[in-house]
Amino acid sequence: MTSYNPESQTLSSHAPDSPRSSQSPPPSGVQGDLELELLGLANALYNLGTTVINDSTKDRDRPGGAKLVGLGANEVVNHLMSIDNKAQDIRTMIPFQVLSDIDNARNPMQLTKERLERAATENQFMNGKIAAIDSYRKLLNEALTLNFPETAEYLHPSQDVGICTQPYWN
Repeated sequence: MTSYNPESQTLSSHAPDSPRSSQSPPPSGVQGDLELELLGLANALYNLGTTVINDSTKDRDRPGGAKLVGLGANEVVNHLMSIDNKAQDIRTMIPFQVLSDIDNARNPMQLTKERLERAATENQFMNGKIAAIDSYRKLLNEALTLNFPETAEYLHPSQDVGICTQPYWN
């Protein structure tokens, strides 16, 4: 679990799948401020959750017990307002699919990995098809040249027509 200390603006620990260690400072600028605010929100939500659990299990009849929950809820709302204000200055676009995957409790890093593996598999499959077509074309050209020698100059040009090794501007 990641916890945030707003006084020192550091992380006390980090998740194993975190892209950076807990000792590194947040990025500078608006994105760093937003990251710190998000960490503060996560901490406030955690604190609110523990306050709700503690209030519901202990001292139910204690007068003024709801004030702690109300203070925690206000802290969460303040973090959300601050995040919304800071988000106005950031132009980074997040694909909707990533947001819906997060809402559905799926890890975007795992989904990215799965999609990259799928793309690599499809790439290998297509490379196999291309190699098979090239092999077939060579065998066909050899057979045509053998049976129709007059077509040899058309079937075996000095350079393949489909492959250009030089940029078009040269």
